Amino acid sequence: MSDAPRPAVPLWLLALVTFSGTVAMYIFVPALTAATAALGASQGVLQLTISLYVLGLALGQPIYGPLADRFGRRPVLLAGLSLYTLAGLAALVAPNAETLVAARLFQALGGCAGVVLGRAIVRDTSGAADTAQRLALLNLMVTVGPGLAPLVGSAAVAVAGWRSTLLILCLLGVANLVFTWRLLPETGQPAATPTSTLVRDYLRLASSPVFLGYAVCGGCVTTAAYAFFSAAPFILHELGRPAHEAGIALSALVVGISIGNWIASRLIRRGALDRVLARASLLGAAASLTFLVVVLAGALNPVSAMLPMFVFTLCVGVAGPAVLTQAISLNPRITGSASGLYGFIQMAIGSLCSALVGLGSNPALAAAVVLTGAGVVGQVAFRVALYGKGRVVSAE
Repeated sequence: MSDAPRPAVPLWLLALVTFSGTVAMYIFVPALTAATAALGASQGVLQLTISLYVLGLALGQPIYGPLADRFGRRPVLLAGLSLYTLAGLAALVAPNAETLVAARLFQALGGCAGVVLGRAIVRDTSGAADTAQRLALLNLMVTVGPGLAPLVGSAAVAVAGWRSTLLILCLLGVANLVFTWRLLPETGQPAATPTSTLVRDYLRLASSPVFLGYAVCGGCVTTAAYAFFSAAPFILHELGRPAHEAGIALSALVVGISIGNWIASRLIRRGALDRVLARASLLGAAASLTFLVVVLAGALNPVSAMLPMFVFTLCVGVAGPAVLTQAISLNPRITGSASGLYGFIQMAIGSLCSALVGLGSNPALAAAVVLTGAGVVGQVAFRVALYGKGRVVSAE
């Protein structure tokens, strides 16, 4: 953008449309066991409502990003929110597990529009120096919803049954549409850049070792946590804990992400983004390894499981804004595309981690192995990004 005044967009609105995509995953986790019994389905099939939801969040993002760069943020966001609401209604009335899984997939495909475009709009309306700090504040606001979602889901299931969680999501979709229609101006520059240039820039971005390194690192230090989130109800069940404690445990972990975002908003002022990312990602990998050691030593209990995972989620909150800012700031012409491609890679990693956990007979061991492996891959990817940046600098 030039020196023209940047459009003003309420940060709470961006938080609302952004967390709507992820809150639909968290709020349904406490309903998994009840839905499994009510629909007469297996645990593995109902877990698809989580892993395929994450996959849907991944698949839609590389589509919404280029569309938003070409046609503008506002119309593309409204289309995605409409799909989110209609698919949520289909999930609410689903007569069987297969229909529910399909509806949840389309709900995610709609909800990911807010995830992509909320970040892109922050970049549109902020200077480069302020983007990381505003993204940290946005993430802090965003995690309030998912942080409360497991508690709300647990209470809703207890009071009104598992389908009540899906009704809440339908109403959230309607609210998103109304507020976006009334309050969101166009913040991008649709059609300002020729389509051929956008395509060339997108392909260059998709093949950039710097971008890919940051994106893979971002997934491994953030959405890899879905491995534990999807396994947590079954881990706690095997430890003899009541079902409602899964919601409490997940809320505590999401609070950890919020605290990490708050820490990030202050660390980013003082240190280079790569330095913040390096330390947070390394500590998160160490926390995953600690969890694996606890499981292998046979010392697993609710406290020994939650402590390393709380440290891990703190690191998610610190590392997330830093790695996202680095990834989407490489080319200002395709901020939406970069946000979408980053989100696709991030959510694909989360979906893969969530699905891999479902393959094991021991959910705690499976989650620990997956998280530790993701930590190692994340460290390698970060080094690839740094090496690529070093080559670019030396070439200049």
